[in-house]
Amino acid sequence: MEREALKILTGGVSQSGVRDHNERLILTVLQRHGPAAGAEIARLTGLSPQTVSIILRKLEKDEILKRGTPLRGKVGKPSTPMELNPEGILSVGMKIGRRSADLLLIDFTGKPRHQISTTYDYPLPEAVFGFLEKGLEELLVHEPQKLRDRVCGIGIGTPFELWKWHDLSGLAAKKFRSWKNVNFFSEVAKFSDLPVFVVNDATAACHAEHLYGRGAEYRDYFYFFIGSMIGGGVALNGTVFEGNQGNAGALGAMRTTGPLGESQQLIDTASLFLLEDRLIEAGVDPQILWTKPQDWSSISRYVEPWIGTTAQELAKAALSICAVIDFEAIFIDGAFPSEVREELVARVRRYLLNQDKRGLIPPVVEAAAVGDNARGIGAASSPIFRQFLLNTNAGLSGM
Repeated sequence: MEREALKILTGGVSQSGVRDHNERLILTVLQRHGPAAGAEIARLTGLSPQTVSIILRKLEKDEILKRGTPLRGKVGKPSTPMELNPEGILSVGMKIGRRSADLLLIDFTGKPRHQISTTYDYPLPEAVFGFLEKGLEELLVHEPQKLRDRVCGIGIGTPFELWKWHDLSGLAAKKFRSWKNVNFFSEVAKFSDLPVFVVNDATAACHAEHLYGRGAEYRDYFYFFIGSMIGGGVALNGTVFEGNQGNAGALGAMRTTGPLGESQQLIDTASLFLLEDRLIEAGVDPQILWTKPQDWSSISRYVEPWIGTTAQELAKAALSICAVIDFEAIFIDGAFPSEVREELVARVRRYLLNQDKRGLIPPVVEAAAVGDNARGIGAASSPIFRQFLLNTNAGLSGM
């Protein structure tokens, strides 16, 4: 019964013993559709009005939901919509990047309440977990105890097999390779009792777009996130699909062709580290790429050719991806200013016009909405998603 119930978002069940599923179903509907009255929730979920009423009362009592503004102007008694209570659930997220780490506290609607960041040459384990331990208290120090008690967990967004992506040598390389044996759960347990959820950093960004950006506009789509190295995410059946081992959408490993016809990975042709290398060769401090707020106007002469090359690679990759699953849309985001994202999207659209699309249904190419902070927000959303929302791909991912 549970497998059937999880196949699609609608079709909740009213029998006893499955309240957790029905609660997740209702919370997911409100998260995706916004405030709604009980009758509308019953229509959207397929649950009986009585079941919906009971669950809404419980969630309101638990302060996870709150009453919205009564809807007037219709015949009969005004209906009162229910909506997510931003302070009903809080969550912590940490994004581990190759040049920086972000730690933030978000509310139930995905809005960051507090955020701190650090930069480094390489993300060594001691530094990263030290930042998390000190940063946790800094994030929560100004929150009242009632809200501290509503923090549901810590999500960590990290690159897949982080220990393989470095150019170090000697003792530093040995320390970096120690990531291979790091147990995230044990490390965090040394200083926090909160449950820990580890997710690929690009998949985390896809979660952020799906929950808090433009993800509701499409049922199935592929998501590009270009950080120091490019990654991706997959959304199927209205939910982010993480894959059997949490590595779905590993776009960086996709094969492409180098300038001399040699076989390369997309990570080597469409990542921000390539722009970083160009700046270093030109004698320009690459720290500008990672400094917030972002302003790349002074390095436009280097950014422009990077956009051109990256757009061509993304256009080819988009069609290869859609040869496997006919995604409706391709979203593009990254650790860059919004104007760079808009120009990159425009270039990809133009390049797609001239690609050989025989046998394919070309996807629409869209700019994502969350932006540079997507990986951190997505990491923070992981404890919320896993514990309170419905995963309609549960049967596919084995979760």
